[in-house]
Amino acid sequence: MIDGVIPRMEIGQKIKAVRLKLHMSQTEFARLFGVSFATINRWENGRTTPNYRAQRAFEQLCKEKNIPEEIL
Repeated sequence: MIDGVIPRMEIGQKIKAVRLKLHMSQTEFARLFGVSFATINRWENGRTTPNYRAQRAFEQLCKEKNIPEEIL
């Protein structure tokens, strides 16, 4: 926390947190998005970021699974 402000999670951290909350492996999660296990791994580790379409699909998944908005 910096000066009383809680930093927002990076997209990779959000993806990992949601995947773990859903008790899914990276491979299972990748199937939901039509990407490879390696892509999910790179997203979670911050080496790459999901494109706009994947980010919107991620947000929709969170809504469908009732993932709290504070994660987003």
